[in-house]
Amino acid sequence: MEPQQKTAAVKRHFDRVASRYDLMNTILSFGLHHLWKRRAVGLLGLTPGERVIDVCGGTGDLARLAAPQVGPTGGFILYDINRAMMLAGHDKVNQAGFHQRVWLVEGDAESLAVADSRLDAALVGFGVRNLARMDEGLREMHRVLKPRGRLVILEFSRPTNPLWRWLYDRYSFLIMPRLGQLIAGSREAYTYLTTSIRQFPLPEEVADLLRHIGFT
Repeated sequence: MEPQQKTAAVKRHFDRVASRYDLMNTILSFGLHHLWKRRAVGLLGLTPGERVIDVCGGTGDLARLAAPQVGPTGGFILYDINRAMMLAGHDKVNQAGFHQRVWLVEGDAESLAVADSRLDAALVGFGVRNLARMDEGLREMHRVLKPRGRLVILEFSRPTNPLWRWLYDRYSFLIMPRLGQLIAGSREAYTYLTTSIRQFPLPEEVADLLRHIGFT
């Protein structure tokens, strides 16, 4: 798929499932995504006053977890290309009382509307594999981070254990699309999800790319 085609496809898929996205995450992960997200935010080691960007921030789960840690003197940018996803999470962020410190920005992660070396930390939750040019998106995150800024990527990958991989493949290719059709009304979106996970580089390959870009 050409980059422009992938960007359009991602926007189309998430437009379809935005209203049921959080529910589907809970069902498909058996609720574990809440634990994964808390762990990812914890790894950033945020402190009051820091400024953070959540790239491909979607419905704002990570923003809701991280905003209390930066406090009223800090700032949090929820950055996503899909307006429907951000609108789906808007009330969630407001109800948590963080609307004055979480800024929603609609834009392309491969061209962040942020000046160089301005942010203390960056976070991506299940969004890197949706980028049409993953290397460009990661370079942008490196560009906007201050020296010694931190990046945490939370992402799916292929299981390394052969038995677990066999079970996961059957769950993801047979059950997930059917649940997507039944609950979210889009089999195609959850077929894309499983395919994008299968095509995503292994963790070691992502780590090599990050080192090449300039991360340590």
